[in-house]
Amino acid sequence: MANHPTLRLHPGRDRRIRGGHPWVYSNELQLDGAAKALLPGAVVNLAAADGKLLGTGTFNLHSLIALRLYARHPDAKLDTAFLAGRLRAALALRERLFDRPYYRLIHAEGDGLPGIVIDRYGPVLAIQINTAGAEALLPALLAAVEAVLAPAAVVLRNDGDVRKFEGLAQEVKLAHGTLSGAAEVEENGCRFLTDLLEGQKTGWYFDLAIARAEIARLARGGKLLDLYCHTGAFAIQAAKHGATDVLAIDRSELALDLASRAATLNGVEGRCTFRKGEVFAELERLGAEKARFATVVADPPSFVKSKKDLATGTKGYRKLTRLAAQLVTPGGTLFVASCSHNMPAELFDEEIAQGLAAANRTGRTLFSGGAGPDHPVPPQVPETAYLKYQILQLD
Repeated sequence: MANHPTLRLHPGRDRRIRGGHPWVYSNELQLDGAAKALLPGAVVNLAAADGKLLGTGTFNLHSLIALRLYARHPDAKLDTAFLAGRLRAALALRERLFDRPYYRLIHAEGDGLPGIVIDRYGPVLAIQINTAGAEALLPALLAAVEAVLAPAAVVLRNDGDVRKFEGLAQEVKLAHGTLSGAAEVEENGCRFLTDLLEGQKTGWYFDLAIARAEIARLARGGKLLDLYCHTGAFAIQAAKHGATDVLAIDRSELALDLASRAATLNGVEGRCTFRKGEVFAELERLGAEKARFATVVADPPSFVKSKKDLATGTKGYRKLTRLAAQLVTPGGTLFVASCSHNMPAELFDEEIAQGLAAANRTGRTLFSGGAGPDHPVPPQVPETAYLKYQILQLD
């Protein structure tokens, strides 16, 4: 057994933890001199004010979420064996959900590993470490990954802004194996390419796989406009499944190059046009040209990166919806998404409604949803659900 230092909660602050929530905020802890001397990422026991032990977690005095529970019993050894057990459980679930090894393997709290994200690209893994506690566990995590999956390569995509709040450096590096060129992704019968060292985040947005399949089905037989197309996930799947003509827009040359190569891989290069541009300017131009599409996809980056961005960010979703809706043919389909943690789902729905009204369009929601099942959300931690989208048919 380990022998971790113990931190106590203030009186009356244990109800949420006992209810299954894994986070403790700094103002909920009794922080004496010994606690303040602990290094960021230290493994600790958590106790209620009366001394009853509640579990084992990692502690970072400098983070608003100061303690994150990994186990519901004290003195748990957060070692390679522990992490390998969590990996095996997550792998068993994914193998029930997916026929091919392309998915998010670990989704932080949803898989019992706070601060850790792992995406799987066949024999290649991309790992993102977002907390000081997870950073301290990284050597054991890499050993566990090797024991469970024996990957050909592991890329650390530790360049997210959240690391700044944990006092961590930002970096991207190859931690294991070799990686020559882009990694491959398979989804909905299509092949894609992603650059895990130079691309965005962990390389691919697995969270929208279900939505992309729905759009591919709805887009058959018509023209599609894909805004913020990244590496072509919506565009190429739609073309592969019957869209007649696809225009995809993004401002990243790297992403557009990978999208163009993927179109060739899937034999749809003749139906796909990839254009570098700023989306709002392109929407204004297409509107002035009276261009029309049977399907318009708007999957933007986060407009609300923090709570202080909420007022301006909500206007961004409303404007995006208004401009995109004007380009949809009667009876056509509009997809709008938000990946902003800080954008409430109710407010997102309201902004879509307001954007449609401003475009003088009516319609109906066919599908609404969030991230796929490889992005599980613990019922006790609903705030970890970030993605929301609507698929609408417009009159």
